[in-house]
Amino acid sequence: MTAYEKLTKCYECVKSKIDFEPKVALVLGSGLGDYANSIDVKYTLSYKDIEGFPTSTVEGHKGQFVFGYVGEVPVVIMQGRVHYYEGYAMEDVVLPARLMRMLGAKVLFLTNASGGVNAGFKAGDFMLITDHISSFVPNPLIGKNIDELGTRFPDMSEIYNKKLRDIISGAAEDLDITLRHGVYLQLTGPSFESPAEIRMARTIGADAVGMSTACEAVAANHAGMKVCGISCVANLAAGMTDNPLTHAEVQECADKAAPLFKKLITESIIRIGKQL
Repeated sequence: MTAYEKLTKCYECVKSKIDFEPKVALVLGSGLGDYANSIDVKYTLSYKDIEGFPTSTVEGHKGQFVFGYVGEVPVVIMQGRVHYYEGYAMEDVVLPARLMRMLGAKVLFLTNASGGVNAGFKAGDFMLITDHISSFVPNPLIGKNIDELGTRFPDMSEIYNKKLRDIISGAAEDLDITLRHGVYLQLTGPSFESPAEIRMARTIGADAVGMSTACEAVAANHAGMKVCGISCVANLAAGMTDNPLTHAEVQECADKAAPLFKKLITESIIRIGKQL
């Protein structure tokens, strides 16, 4: 089965169960899983109920789609994403983003928890992703191009849409939320980075590092979606403090930051919806 055949099969399965057309697709990172409970929920659909759909195995990631409204904006929310380090092929990792595009979403709003590489960042900061470095993970577009989604050689000069970035910046300013700006580097995981790898990341221009997001952004951009992303800096990366890194620490910091993060996401989506 080709990647497009698998995608089409998932789409047909979802459409047979859910009658809803989202405009914004939101991927919830660590600490944000319960955000979906705060919206006007119309439908939920477990990944396990979608034939051929990859399922998340990470603790704290529920593994379901939530369809509903943020304000008056129809959204589809991923409660739990699929990561490359879980052992899935990259085409499966980005299948959800492509599926949400097929369901009608024009905007992909990515969130994650990351390690701060920029020495000026601190745990709990929010970083608006202005660009990314994805050179250390397989490109999701490798293989036969899916012409139904996009061109063979898509432009990546503005992966994170400037108009959307301006909207999010304005929302943060009005909510009095400090918003850093920076470049996100995706590595494969699941091991945290070594101090030497973090020095490398800083040298090549990264401000934060994580194990998701960039590959999804590439696939969504290829499929014609407008992409934006916010990273919650959950800890300072390896070698920047004397503390060893743990997933529990990442989760704890992300949980603490969640209330402000949720406010920013809600206000941003409402404003983005007015532009669609």
